[in-house]
Amino acid sequence: MNRSNLLQHLEEVKLWDMLVIGGGATGLGVAVEGASRGHRTLLLERDDFGSGTSSRSTKLIHGGVRYLQQGNISLVLEALHERGILIRNAPHLVHNLSFVVPLYDWWEGPFYGIGLKLYDMLAGKLGLGPSQLLSREETLRRIPTVEPAGLRGGVIYHDGQFDDARLAVALARTCADLDGVPLNRMEVVGLLKGGGLVRGVAARDRESGRECEIEARVVVNAAGPFCDVIRQMDESGTPPVIAPSQGVHLVLPREFLPGDSAIMVPHTDDGRVLFAVPWHDRVIVGTTDTPVDRVEAEPRPLAAEVSFLLEHASRYLSRDPGAADILSVFAGLRPLVRSGDAANTAVLSRDHTLLVSAAGLVTITGGKWTTYRRMAEDAVTSAARLAGLGERPSRTADLPIHGWLARPAFDGEWSMFGAEAAALEELCAVQPDLRAKLHPRLPYRLAEVVWGVRYEWARSVEDVLSRRTRALILDARAAMEAAPTVARLMAAELGRDEAWQAAEVAAFRALAEGYLPPVVIDF
Repeated sequence: MNRSNLLQHLEEVKLWDMLVIGGGATGLGVAVEGASRGHRTLLLERDDFGSGTSSRSTKLIHGGVRYLQQGNISLVLEALHERGILIRNAPHLVHNLSFVVPLYDWWEGPFYGIGLKLYDMLAGKLGLGPSQLLSREETLRRIPTVEPAGLRGGVIYHDGQFDDARLAVALARTCADLDGVPLNRMEVVGLLKGGGLVRGVAARDRESGRECEIEARVVVNAAGPFCDVIRQMDESGTPPVIAPSQGVHLVLPREFLPGDSAIMVPHTDDGRVLFAVPWHDRVIVGTTDTPVDRVEAEPRPLAAEVSFLLEHASRYLSRDPGAADILSVFAGLRPLVRSGDAANTAVLSRDHTLLVSAAGLVTITGGKWTTYRRMAEDAVTSAARLAGLGERPSRTADLPIHGWLARPAFDGEWSMFGAEAAALEELCAVQPDLRAKLHPRLPYRLAEVVWGVRYEWARSVEDVLSRRTRALILDARAAMEAAPTVARLMAAELGRDEAWQAAEVAAFRALAEGYLPPVVIDF
């Protein structure tokens, strides 16, 4: 179903049961939850699915070792349970990854060893593998590039890894499979009210400029870091609930971490956990936790944040990475919920918060990718009761996500497309030129551009290079070089002219400049 079909459906339905604002992890989860319960569900996303925080994570589905350190057992239990559900429901997108904690002090072995055994115990039957102590030799075998000086050994444990933007697209398609309507490029510009209650939204199609009024029995605000903007539409002057925090990640060549395991550093100078994670034949290093005053669609990494990550990576890698090694650097904003002293975002709640305004606007915020389904379940249950939609049980704990395969192959050509891999092969058989590589330094083929436009609602060069593929994150310079090819293929699919292509390439290159590292001091 293409975007035109979705827009036609939007016009045909006069009253939606549930209207969701925001197409990130939480909003997509709410839309799938609502549609799976049989509610007429509409999701409106201002930009693209997963274009904000939800495509800028550390790419982990995890219980949260850090939360265990903080004593937040309930959050760890919930996250570990949801981790198991997501691996079962989306095995083509989420998989087991081993993590090694390198040990350099005598006390670290028993301390972290006992803590991670507790982590195993909390996971129960949904555990991914037992943690265990490693000798110095075994640690070096698993992480050949770890700093050997003073290394005593390690502790290995298991968590989940995924591709966040690809999961977002799969959730949007799952929503459509369930007769929901997910629309990107549709901005909510106001709320409709009647009798003092929220009755729908005023929205603007950012492609055509057309504005419309959409009525719904209940409106769910799942706008992530922007949820306070929607709350202000409901009640001007309402105090903000979000204390945004910026997290930055560096992307390095695979040679910095050539093994199959990730590195987890349990305590950085600012009290955070640091990860170095193999992902799509690159290495992601992150993250930071920097309070910010403004919520922006494209947050930019600070030179100090990049320096912080390079310095800490240098402590634990035998070869010290420098600014010249960085292939890309990206920043995302966490929608942390204010509580007490909001100056220190590292201590703010990672749990989710559900609010219902006097006018009936339901706001769901906080949380993280791992718990998106549970957040959605809570939000839809509350929204359905508020709207009088009746009691319908949640189905999503056992609902396969679009592309589900019983035995996915993680090393195949189209592995993350799951059950649709055969269709991509057929596309290449019909158009053999689409099998060509998009760029010599990128793992993608031209077919993925065409597929993204035809079946995944990609509308811009950025959609394709940032989220339908992960080119912008894997290598920002290569993505900039690939932009004209993507624009040409998209123009043929969408019926756009050369002026559109030129504008798209220029816009993408301006965006991609922000993914190149700022000037930093190497360590």
